[in-house]
Amino acid sequence: MNSSSAITIGRWLVFAVAAFIMNFPVLSTLVTSLKSDAEISSYPGLFIKQLTLVNYVTIFAMSDRFDILHYLFNSLVMSLIGACLALLLAFPAAYAMVRFGIGTRWVMPLIVNIRAIPLIIFAIPIYLMYQQVGLLDTRIGLGLILCLVNLPLVLVLLAASIAELPVEIEEAARVDGASTMQVLIRVVAPISLNVIAASAVLSFIYSWNEFLFGLILTTSNAVPVSVGASFFFAASGGGVRWGVAAAVMILATLPPLVLGLLMYRQVGRSLTAGAVKG
Repeated sequence: MNSSSAITIGRWLVFAVAAFIMNFPVLSTLVTSLKSDAEISSYPGLFIKQLTLVNYVTIFAMSDRFDILHYLFNSLVMSLIGACLALLLAFPAAYAMVRFGIGTRWVMPLIVNIRAIPLIIFAIPIYLMYQQVGLLDTRIGLGLILCLVNLPLVLVLLAASIAELPVEIEEAARVDGASTMQVLIRVVAPISLNVIAASAVLSFIYSWNEFLFGLILTTSNAVPVSVGASFFFAASGGGVRWGVAAAVMILATLPPLVLGLLMYRQVGRSLTAGAVKG
């Protein structure tokens, strides 16, 4: 074995160990969800003596008290609202900031700095405002909050992408008679499609995983799966059923996990765009 092969094998070993350590909680939860209560109590390791899907069956059998499909649907609707609305607001705003300098000095820093503040600070005023306008425990209400949570990230990503686009392409479109809106929709948007897709994916994942506002602003009708999953921990009334709780957590993480795996190339390219420019 030459030195090059040894280095390659060493790198893969380091990668495998790092991947195992970082994903250990997920693997442990998955294994626990595939064990019976008796096996979890007697042998809580990573090996499965007898694989079973009884915990997943139990989740759907409890739909009269805790409807997991309802929670998943709520999260899907609110995550789509939060991601799509953030894109619709941030895309023209980012273009105006980059190309026309509107709000570059104070809007962008203000938005980014506000996002750095812990979200719990906004919980009480938002709750009181939602109580006045009747948006408590509604999907649209939580979707609007998720849009605000995602807006700073989406704005920064889109602004960085638009800043790298050659201005000559837009000038050529204007010479042909295109308006600013036409340039934005027909020229800038198609070129920035990868960053737009990555921003949508990240916004969807962050919206799906949001727990704080889901806990504060919902009670029954619009409870997201991030909050609803906690209901199953003591669902039997006699202590935590770890197998059922683990199965719920696996179901709750599947949509963002699958979406992230399918779109990780676009997300990676958008986050590293401009890193080696110049």
